[in-house]
This record gives sequence, structure tokens and C-alpha cells, in this order.
Amino acid sequence: MGVALLIADVLNRQDIKVTFFAANERTQEGDGTLGSHWASWWKARGAEGHEFASHTFDHAYWRADIAGSEPNFRIRPSSGPMQGKDLVWGARTYCEELDRSNNRLWELTDKKPLPLFRAPGGKTSPKLLAVARTCGYAHVGWAPAGFLGDELPSERFSNETLLAKALREIRAGDILMAHLGIWSRKDPWAPTVLEPLIVGLKAKGFCFQTMRQHPAYAAWITPLAAR
Repeated sequence: MGVALLIADVLNRQDIKVTFFAANERTQEGDGTLGSHWASWWKARGAEGHEFASHTFDHAYWRADIAGSEPNFRIRPSSGPMQGKDLVWGARTYCEELDRSNNRLWELTDKKPLPLFRAPGGKTSPKLLAVARTCGYAHVGWAPAGFLGDELPSERFSNETLLAKALREIRAGDILMAHLGIWSRKDPWAPTVLEPLIVGLKAKGFCFQTMRQHPAYAAWITPLAAR
């Protein structure tokens, strides 16, 4: 959450609404991304009209499917009490993990999250996606050009290079992905790139929408969001 305040300021200044996919991860200050320290930040984003969705609660990476008649998965959380441990989860446990994040976001924002999730690292399998759909979640990835590179090492991928690449390659309908902060990147991406990227894309005729309006997901979201 090191750049969370800056990102909120930029989005407000540029009058853009986004979809936040959230997990309860370790933060530079406070008690985690979805902890009490950041509660007012999330509530303000909800009041501004942004959307929210699950990123699993403990940032739980899918590692592999486990063979058998029932869907089971090898999972490794990168946050929470089981951080770094390899676990075996069945369908029910995985669905509960998706719900934990959305339920906490709902509590923090007073706004019902979308029936969507983004798997940590974008790592999934057809079996995992099928299980998620049975409990009401469609998976959201990102376009190749939409990988904005804010988690790449700045020693090899400068902010200037990443900005130029995005402005050159992003196309209509692309889903863009960036973070509220990355521990490992020495030269933070958002302070240098986020606003120039938005301004540059607007100058090329682009507009911005949340996942609720995306044509690939609107038909899935509308009936489930009404429940």
C-alpha cells in the first residue's frame, strides 16, 4: 500500500474508476492490506464509485491440480498464518478463500464486490476455474499489453521503457493490471508512470471502465450482482 494514497489521488484527478482485486497482504504500515489501518482508505474508494473483487484472502497461489475423482489443488499462500506452506485444498476450501476476500471488502466499503476473482500470479488451471465458477466467480486475467510491468526489476525495466511500451501496444478492450505497491521494485512505478499513461491513453482516444462494463464479463456479472 506504499503508493495507495498517490494512486487514489491520480484516479480522482483523472476521473477514472477502476476495479480493485484485493488480498490481505503485508503492508509497510498497519496490519495488512485489508486490516483496520487501511479501512478508511477502502471506504473512501467505495464512496468514489470504484469496484472491488477477490484476489483470494491470503494471496493463495495455485501450484498444481491433484489427480483424483474430486477437485483438489496444491496451494501456497504468500500471506497469512500459512504463508509459504504447501497446502491441499478442495473445492469448498478454495471457494471459502474467495469469499473471505469479497466479504471483507464488502465490510470495508459498504459496497457488494463483483462476482470475479484474479488468481495470484494469474496462475490457474481449467479445473480451478471450473470450481470457482460453481461458487459464483469468473476469473479475470489481463491482456499481454496490459501487463504494465510494475513488478519487474527497475534495474532492467525502467519506468520510461514501461510507459513507452504501454502507450505503443495497448488496444481497445485490453484489461490493464498494476499493483498498490511492490516490495521488490527499487524505483516505484506508479509515481512516474500512472498519470502519464492515463493522460497518454486519453490523448489517443481511449476511455476507461471498470470490470462491470467489460463486454467479456457484463453478462456474467449482471445476474449475480443483483442477488
